Amino acid sequence: MKTEQEKAELVAIQALGWVAGDDEVLGQFMGASGVSVDDLRGAAADPAFLGALLDFVMLEDAWVTGFCDAAGLPYDAPMRARAALPGGAQMNWT
Repeated sequence: MKTEQEKAELVAIQALGWVAGDDEVLGQFMGASGVSVDDLRGAAADPAFLGALLDFVMLEDAWVTGFCDAAGLPYDAPMRARAALPGGAQMNWT
């Protein structure tokens, strides 16, 4: 049986695939985070990076709905996954 963090990581990896498949969103993510394409390859194994990726996706409602529609997930899935990853329980006032 998978832990909550493992389930959250799977959602985040799906989100990474969605971001990587959209040139505009990918460019914005890379510009905002400073990661390179090479960084993305290894980052999928880092739960903290996956949490940051979900934070980015949740910046725009259109990204949340686009990702969730593409992945067949409910619209609250990124938020629930983010809460289960490192730093997800911390309050974010931005």
